[in-house]
This record gives sequence, structure tokens and C-alpha cells, in this order.
Amino acid sequence: MSNASIKSIKPLGFPWQTQDPFLFCVHHLDFYPNGNEHLGPDASLEGRVLGQDFAPNKEGWRMYHGQKVPGFPAHPHCGFETVSIVTNGLVDHSDSLGAAGRFGFGDVQWMTAGKGVQHCEMFPLLKQDEDNPLELFQIWLNLPRSSKKAEPYFAMLWNDTIPEYEAVDEHGKKTNVRVIAGKIDAVVAPPPAPDSWAANADNEVAIWTIRMEAGAHFKLPCASAFVNRSLYFYSGETISIAGQQVTKPQAVELYADQDVELISGNTDCYLLLLQGKPIGEPVVQHGPFVGNTQEDIQQAFRDYQQTQFGGWPWSTYEHVHPREKGRFARYPDGREEVRM
Repeated sequence: MSNASIKSIKPLGFPWQTQDPFLFCVHHLDFYPNGNEHLGPDASLEGRVLGQDFAPNKEGWRMYHGQKVPGFPAHPHCGFETVSIVTNGLVDHSDSLGAAGRFGFGDVQWMTAGKGVQHCEMFPLLKQDEDNPLELFQIWLNLPRSSKKAEPYFAMLWNDTIPEYEAVDEHGKKTNVRVIAGKIDAVVAPPPAPDSWAANADNEVAIWTIRMEAGAHFKLPCASAFVNRSLYFYSGETISIAGQQVTKPQAVELYADQDVELISGNTDCYLLLLQGKPIGEPVVQHGPFVGNTQEDIQQAFRDYQQTQFGGWPWSTYEHVHPREKGRFARYPDGREEVRM
């Protein structure tokens, strides 16, 4: 197949580059050791720049902004959405609306920051007698100007509610696609957040995680020509994308309206697909504040200074839930969902 299907190929960085309507995507892969009594690592933290520990290291794990527990203590967001896909390990969520949750092992959290919310995302290391590996993707999906001031909202897409599409090629090799947003044939994702750009099917937003068996062939279904489509090859030995051999982690921007065949190499291959109609509005960003103009950012700072986006109702900015707590979500209205 001709490489005319490919716009560009770029190495994966940290974070990953994305296209409108997405702002960025970050892939966290950490091989945490046994946990201690505080749900942090039962290991020395000497030599780490606590509060800013992002550097790759020989131990294979990072504390990020955490001091005792790895993760991201309370911080504000406004003007966009986060979609957090946790394939392994757990995340503890707490926010300024009083909502909370523990999710992971295939769960996805979809949070609309809208006019402003504070939240913390900590990685509790529950197991004290074995390792606590973590893998997650956090995707920032922009909001159009008309929804920048939407009410904050969060929803859980539990692992068992996310549909999976399976394709079997002529050699019996399987490709499995988890449909977090969008659809493939009759397989339709759960509803996204109500104010999301993804809530309008005409915007053709898709978020898929793809696993291909070694030697599998799979053809990506076409979308409209106006759609931006990025395919991230992040794990596997080698893969052919539209006839182009890719031998290391890469971000591949594709023409969405053209057929693209994927052929995995001698090992299973893992990919993430992000696509959507571009919002096409100016983006002005300062850290976790996203607007259309510099004045939007200045107003966001003023709002945060005046209201703290609802304040912080938890006893610590690194709030984690009790060790014995299972997967759950408690919403601002008091409603609670519990998973085993």
C-alpha cells in the first residue's frame, strides 16, 4: 500500500504530540515496588527531586509531583477535558466538588473541567508483598468556546462497560479494539460527557486502544476527510502501517478517509488511536488553563484566585482512599457506584 495514506511519522516524546481537537496525550508506565503503610513506595526516595520527579531512572518508576504517594496532588484545570485510561494499576481521584473515586485495571475516567475544578490523581500502591505496576494514558480533549464554561462533570466508564470490537484475519489472527469513544461498525462507545466535543457524533471523535496479535492484519475503517487522525504505536517489536515499516515507538498522522492496513510483526503490537473533527479555534494555554484568548487565561487566574474552583474539602492535597477500599466512584450529588 502506498505511503500516501500517511501525513507524517514522528518519535513519541513525553508527552505525545496530538492534533486538534486534542491538546496532548501522556503515557505513564511505571514499575512501582511494594507499597508501604502510607500507600507509597516501600523504597528509598533519596536522590529524587520530590514534587518534580519526572526523570527516567534505573528503578523504572517516578513520584511525579507526589511527596509520599506517586501522582499529581491537587491542581486546577479549566477549559478542556481529561480522559484517563488506566490499563494496569489504580488511580485515586478526589476533587473540589467533593467527588471521589478509585479506578483502574481497564477503567476510564472522563472529566470535563469546564469553568474550573481542582482534583488530585494519586497512584496508591496497595500491595505490600508484591510489585505495583501502573500504566495509564491521559488525554486532554479541548472544549469549543461555547462549552469552555460548562459545569464541571466526571463520569466513570468501567472496564466491563467499554465495548470491544474483534477482527479475525484470514489466518485466524486477532485484533481487539476497545472503543472508548466513537464506534466501529455496530460497536458503539458509552456516551461521553454531555458538553464534550465528542458528544456530537458529527465530530467523529474516536479514542480506541488496539491490541494486535503477532502477525495479524487489520484495516482501519475510514472516516471523513476533514477528520484529524493520529495513531500511536507504543509497544511491540515492529509493525507495518500503510506499507511503512515502523520499528520503534512513533506517532503516525494519517489521512482519515484512506484505507490503512496494519500488519503486526513477530510480537503483539499495541496502539492508541485518536481522531476527531478539528474545533478550529485559537488555543491559548497556560499549564492546566486553556482558553481562546490571553484574556481568557487572565480571567481563569482571577476566577481561581477568588474561588479556588470550589476549594479543597480533603485533609491533604495528596488524598488517597483507605487501602481496603475497592474500585468506586462517588459523584458530587452523593450517588455512589461500587465495583469489586
